[in-house]
Amino acid sequence: MTKLSLDWATTTEELDKKGFASVSSFLSSEICDEFIENYKKQGLYRKTVVMERHRSGLGKYKYFEYPLPGVVQTIREELYPKLAPIANSWMKQLRMETRFPETFGDLQSLCRQNNQTKPTPLILKYGEGGHNTLHQDLYGEVFFPIQLAILLNEPGKDYTGGEFVLTQQTPRAQSKAIVLTPRKGDIIIFTTNFDL
Repeated sequence: MTKLSLDWATTTEELDKKGFASVSSFLSSEICDEFIENYKKQGLYRKTVVMERHRSGLGKYKYFEYPLPGVVQTIREELYPKLAPIANSWMKQLRMETRFPETFGDLQSLCRQNNQTKPTPLILKYGEGGHNTLHQDLYGEVFFPIQLAILLNEPGKDYTGGEFVLTQQTPRAQSKAIVLTPRKGDIIIFTTNFDL
């Protein structure tokens, strides 16, 4: 896979202003199709979760097993060093002592030191009426406050509906819903726990 390219000045500005950034055509249609095709390959995943059983929505998701698919590992290794300074800037502004390492390898070492050894990247599959309840994906004591989601299907062609909903909570005010309609291959970079 070639090196990933993003306009980091714009991405940083959007994250700081809105708490999320959206990048069009981040992955090619072919790579998206490969992920969809591989969904049925059992050896790639460590666990399958049926969301209805946990009252977290309607659909299924599977956690990838190590070794992660090359594309997933590349995204983690190449985007994390660009996102870590953003997260550290937020920690400083919030007067929090937490600081994140410069490299993804160092973050993984920190997770291992805290007995967080299972891979957390996952793939979701929805059918008719499928949805996720509003939630934050936080695993263990060590967690990075920025998450990525990539759409693998084309809205209006492969499905209808399926908006990506983020909520913004402001002290002493009502929550605000932000509704996004990403297309196939688009990536959404968003906060998992903090909103400035």
